[in-house]
Amino acid sequence: MKIAFIVNHFPALSETFILNQITGLIERGYEVDIYADDSRKELKVHPEVEKYSLIDKTYYSNIPTNKFLRLLKAIGLLLANFHQNPIFLLRSLNFVKYGNNAISLRLLYMVILMQHQKKSYDIIHCHFGYNGLVGVILRDIGAIQGKVITSFHGIDVSNYVKKRGERTYDLLFQLGDIFLPISELWKRRLIELGCNRDITVHHMGIDCNKFSYTARQLRDNGVVEIVTVARLTIKKGVEYAIRAVAKLAKIKPNLNYTIVGNGPQKENLQQLIQELGLDDIVTLVGSKHQQEVIEILKNSDIMLAPSVTTKNGDREGIPVAFMETMAMGLPVISTEHSGIPELIENGVSGFLVPERDVDGLAEKLNYLVENPEIWKNMGAAGRTFVEENYNIDKLNDKLVEIYSSLVSTGMPNQIKN
Repeated sequence: MKIAFIVNHFPALSETFILNQITGLIERGYEVDIYADDSRKELKVHPEVEKYSLIDKTYYSNIPTNKFLRLLKAIGLLLANFHQNPIFLLRSLNFVKYGNNAISLRLLYMVILMQHQKKSYDIIHCHFGYNGLVGVILRDIGAIQGKVITSFHGIDVSNYVKKRGERTYDLLFQLGDIFLPISELWKRRLIELGCNRDITVHHMGIDCNKFSYTARQLRDNGVVEIVTVARLTIKKGVEYAIRAVAKLAKIKPNLNYTIVGNGPQKENLQQLIQELGLDDIVTLVGSKHQQEVIEILKNSDIMLAPSVTTKNGDREGIPVAFMETMAMGLPVISTEHSGIPELIENGVSGFLVPERDVDGLAEKLNYLVENPEIWKNMGAAGRTFVEENYNIDKLNDKLVEIYSSLVSTGMPNQIKN
């Protein structure tokens, strides 16, 4: 079976959920290619990118972000490639039928990329709804063949829909073969948006074997190590975590708080840390690859991750970092946000509070700090739940079932979630 993945950036350190699917399929003997707009320029790259030679399997359209340069380059590409298949190229410029994907010239760049590769596929797996839209259009144009599967994660059915309108996925819903939202919440949202085709909730997952469980207990020096692992964007709510730690630090001096990740909010958060006088307590350590994150989690006691809905409507899916943390036995404090309550059972594997509730976060954090004897039971409950519901091996087996059913019968199995 030949499988093409369509994504925005590859490799992206924060998107291990896509990497886990790709490597799992390669391990199972399937041929995988990756189509991306560009490579996210990060100092650190996940070791498995090199282990599986994934850059050699990745093809980039290299669309300039500058609109003038994009147009100028597109004219050159059009002139150089027009003789190969003018019909496909002209179809990619059908602004009336394909809207913004044609206007932005992304279709033109992708069609030319596909022409150069001249490959056929059984499955075209698109991560994020807007890439699913590109996938079905490329097939409609005739530039690629295969069953189109679209995974929806969060931003694609929240912020993107708010920006583009609730009819933005009409063509995808009409032409796509199956839709895989990562949570029950997003399944309901797809139905609200008018998707009446085959929808199967398919979680993102982790390799539980890489995350060893340890029963947490208070260390001899009495210091409680708090951790956040997140890309530093507004929706991760790190500001509220810092404010909650500041509130608690006034009465609990035995706290250390480590924030792992990078992103556009880094400078603002560093300034907040200084304003609150937390330089000796809170540390921003930047991006880390998975093994480095594991080492940090090994030496942590509590995960603090209060995700929020942004003003433009952007929301989480179910953060993979939570799964990794729970698999290692840490209780998690988070928010009643998006699909997070589908992963964290309030009072069992962690605590959930309303979004932006600094007092609530501080209260739950204080409770865990004062009652370290409950860390063990919460951590064990979290590990068990992740093993049963978010184990990437089980999920990749299920994904192969979906693929095989589509290829053999043209219809997906009715697989229970």
